[in-house]
Amino acid sequence: MEPTLHEGDRLLVLYGARPRRGKLALVVLPDSTSGVARPLAVKRLTHPDPDGSDGWWVERDNPEEGLDSWAVGSIPAAGILARVLVRLPAQRLPRLRLRITRRGK
Repeated sequence: MEPTLHEGDRLLVLYGARPRRGKLALVVLPDSTSGVARPLAVKRLTHPDPDGSDGWWVERDNPEEGLDSWAVGSIPAAGILARVLVRLPAQRLPRLRLRITRRGK
C-alpha cells in the first residue's frame, strides 16, 4: 500500500466497523486459482459492488504491487474484517526495552 503505508508501520483497526468509501480496510482476498489461501491484506474501499451484492470493490494504492478487485472481483461483506483507524509510522515508534523482575526474591 505504499505510498500510503510503509513496511514496519502499525495500524489501529476496528473489527466489525461499517465499511466506508475511500477508507482503508483489512480484507480477506479470495483464494488463488490453484486454491492457495492468500494472506490478509490492507486495501482501499472504493465503492459498493456495482452488481448490487453486499460486497465492496477494493483497490491498491500502488498500481505496481499486489492484487485488488480488478484482478479478483469484489470482496464480500464478510471479507471486510476491519476498518483502519490510525497509522503509526514505523520511524516514530519508540524503541521499548522490557525489564523483567521477580517479586519476592
